[in-house]
Amino acid sequence: MKKGKNAPKGLLISPIENGTVIDHITAGEALNVLRIIGITGTTQESISVATNVESGKIGFKDIVKIKNRELRKEEVDKIALIAPRASINIIRNYKVWEKKGVEIPSEVIGIVRCPNPGCISNTNEPIESCFLVQPKGLRCVYCDWLISKDITSHII
Repeated sequence: MKKGKNAPKGLLISPIENGTVIDHITAGEALNVLRIIGITGTTQESISVATNVESGKIGFKDIVKIKNRELRKEEVDKIALIAPRASINIIRNYKVWEKKGVEIPSEVIGIVRCPNPGCISNTNEPIESCFLVQPKGLRCVYCDWLISKDITSHII
């Protein structure tokens, strides 16, 4: 059947009874979102992923549903770095219990590893990595290194 303006719409992913729905993920980033929150496919979570779904709000988006798991603040902060327009929906008894957008923090502590091998945060010193969030990327407060591309690969 040919799709058009009048084509019937249906659910791409079945509803979940309890858990988290991460909606409005930047198109193509769903698998990175899963990776940075520790879901690798070898873990026990039951997940559903939809990629490049049409969205009236942002053009195209990805969606992730995680059954029986609610995200911690640290996980939401990681998601904000790669999907700044994402929304987090907590589902309880098949209904949206809570809905919130992600907030890009001004400072990221202990979430990103500095790629500079000489940075003090990569030594045995008892400090956590610390980055300032800037329009061009993440800047290490210790060595001034700027991560402007592929932030996902540096997330701890």
